[in-house]
Amino acid sequence: MSKAEARINDVIAFYKNKDTVLGYRKLMDCVIDTQDLDLYKQVIELTDWKEKHPDNETVFIEKSLAILARVSKISISEYNTDTPVLTGTDLVKSYGNSRFQLGPVSVEIKKGQVYGLVGENGNGKTTLLRVLAKELNYNKGVLDFKFDSDYNSNYDLRTNLVYIPQRTQKWYGSLKDNLKFVLASYGISPEENETRVLMMIARFGLWNYKHLKWNELSSGYKMRFELARTLLRQPELLLLDEPLSNLDVLAQQVILEDLKSMCNSINNPIALILSSQQLYEVEKVSDKVIYLKDGKYKDNTTTDKTIEHQLIVELDCTAERNTLISVFKNLHLNKLIYNGGIYVAYFQNSTTFYNVLETLGKHKVEVTYTRNITASTRRFFVS
Repeated sequence: MSKAEARINDVIAFYKNKDTVLGYRKLMDCVIDTQDLDLYKQVIELTDWKEKHPDNETVFIEKSLAILARVSKISISEYNTDTPVLTGTDLVKSYGNSRFQLGPVSVEIKKGQVYGLVGENGNGKTTLLRVLAKELNYNKGVLDFKFDSDYNSNYDLRTNLVYIPQRTQKWYGSLKDNLKFVLASYGISPEENETRVLMMIARFGLWNYKHLKWNELSSGYKMRFELARTLLRQPELLLLDEPLSNLDVLAQQVILEDLKSMCNSINNPIALILSSQQLYEVEKVSDKVIYLKDGKYKDNTTTDKTIEHQLIVELDCTAERNTLISVFKNLHLNKLIYNGGIYVAYFQNSTTFYNVLETLGKHKVEVTYTRNITASTRRFFVS
């Protein structure tokens, strides 16, 4: 089964289970892959209809599946993502007399992949993003870009590479007019401009906000606007610095899933690097997680000799330390530490996470949170 067929089947499954919100977003992704402006117009009309008839789910599903049937008849060529768009080798950035030094860091970034960048504040996340975005000069190493479009200057390069800082600049006028200005700068005709902008507005859930101004939008919708504006430019590499800050939990999940879906476009994938303090949410959507500590690089495949061949479990419960030690006495517990209000238990690798859960349940330990962090970069934070 091709990727295009798999995505279409996903949409059908969502609608079959009445999960129309996520299903519609997935449908729009399928339509965007076709680059068919007539289909764009159908989605725009359906979006407007849906907002006027929010309770008519049956007709909405029928209209959606009719569009999907047209999508299924369009052949979509799959992009080859084997070649990295960015390769950084032994990159080092130092700040003169300052003690802080980033690197050496080596990264290989491919399209269709999401790379999470995590670490405590002040450990080099923003510095690394700005180096990769060519906003900061580096002292040592090699940084190489291989974009589909030729570039002869930094200006040309920035048409393929977009960096969005944590604090974005204020814009003026309506949301829609700002998005139309982006495409007008690329010489897009007025009719196509209108269609592409409205399609992106629909995709990012901005339909009822398109005529609002900057100060009328919440932080979450400002971020959606920034992403819509960026993706209209169809970059090959996108770097986001703390895009989840100031967003509620639900908004974080929606933004991350949208980014993952956009990056996995069949014929126009994007390479994405995003930094965040929201470790669990980022790890869920990331293909690789990069961890920075004092400017030094690790990732979620890095092995640590002191904790190698162990099961590491994070646990929040009402039980006392001695009680937990007694509960785990037959599970080959190596050590139990109390870190930031939660326990971190280290077991021999003969113990499975299933064994831990089973034992906690058998002893009726009230658990409010638990997670296997053996393969998570979370283990670097708590070690």
